[in-house]
Amino acid sequence: MRNDNRPELSALKSRRRHSHFEVLRAFLQLGLISFGGPVAHIGYFRDEFVMRRRWLDDATYTDLVALCQFLPGPTSSQVGFSIGLMRAGYLGGLAAWTGFTLPSAIALVIFAYGAHALVGRVGVGLLHGLKLVAVAIVAQAVFGMARTLCPDRQRASIAVVAMVLLLYSSSSITQISVILAGGIAGLLVCQTPMPVSTAPTAVPVSRRVGIASLTIFSLLLFGLPLLRTFGSPPGIALFEAFYRSGALVFGGGHVVLPLLRDAFVAPGWVSDNTFLAGYGAAQAVPGPLFTFAAYLGAVVAPAPHGVAGAAMGLVGIFLPGVLVLLGTLPFWDTLRTRAGAQAAMRGVNAVVVGLLGAALYSPVWTSSINTPEDLSVALVGLVLLTVWRARPLLVVIMGALAGIVLSQVH
Repeated sequence: MRNDNRPELSALKSRRRHSHFEVLRAFLQLGLISFGGPVAHIGYFRDEFVMRRRWLDDATYTDLVALCQFLPGPTSSQVGFSIGLMRAGYLGGLAAWTGFTLPSAIALVIFAYGAHALVGRVGVGLLHGLKLVAVAIVAQAVFGMARTLCPDRQRASIAVVAMVLLLYSSSSITQISVILAGGIAGLLVCQTPMPVSTAPTAVPVSRRVGIASLTIFSLLLFGLPLLRTFGSPPGIALFEAFYRSGALVFGGGHVVLPLLRDAFVAPGWVSDNTFLAGYGAAQAVPGPLFTFAAYLGAVVAPAPHGVAGAAMGLVGIFLPGVLVLLGTLPFWDTLRTRAGAQAAMRGVNAVVVGLLGAALYSPVWTSSINTPEDLSVALVGLVLLTVWRARPLLVVIMGALAGIVLSQVH
């Protein structure tokens, strides 16, 4: 009897190994070509895994996207992890994340090492041009998210109040407080019911694993700051900064900008110019914007930095999104039908617009727009992105060249 079962077990293990590599290859291909940000990534995933490969149906995919938009963390990366998880288990989720993340992370680490060589007028102009691109990219994100997340006066008002508060203080405590207040405001004024799918979402995650994941998420979120307070090694402080930034992001990758700036620029670990130059460069690579953490980890002043810092940055910023995703998947079918949860998230999403709007002014605008020529370059980039639907890579190239030209003129 045992001998008869062994070939079946062997075949099953072989299929699982094949599935892991199949997931890795599929997501690696997308990681090399997926320009355009989270919205574009979700479109790429649907074309590849729903329409072409048929790994899951359209209804299931729509439910996954809704869940990942509901949670903190990088939406497109969470959707990709979920697809890999459903296809080949936990190793499939890891394979999906690895394939989609590594190409852009490697490119940004290379840029981090090369950026130090950018000296003289040409180098300064190139970096300034990347900062001008950041103005256009963040402005596009603000306008697009405002249309989607603040379509009525209640949510528009929440966004404006949040932006005003964050213009006066962008500290982590203020950001967390405003996000919590936004959820409460949503419960009070955003109770209009929204249609949701009632079809169950099948995922290979048990409730026990879900509870354990949420427990680890909370322990790290609240425990790491305590370790930092009691004089932990620099590596713990860096990991905590990345983890906290990844844990508090709602609404897409661009929202991580003010969180990372507060965590890394405010204490003097990275200069404003270096920070914004890397953020501009992050628009030129495919894959998730969260790989900006690899650049920051490579250039940060305290050790570890370089490749070790980049690896720490990637793990630290993506880990909370994965933990909260695993923690929510087993309970999502019940949670998504509750009117209170929907209302609170509408309030939080409105705060996200205000958070990004405040970041557009400071540091993005105040540290980049110094002359009418700077404003002209940023406006041209914004029009190319929003009206002409140009690829971000082309806008990055345009901004870099314009920055070099302006540096020669002045």
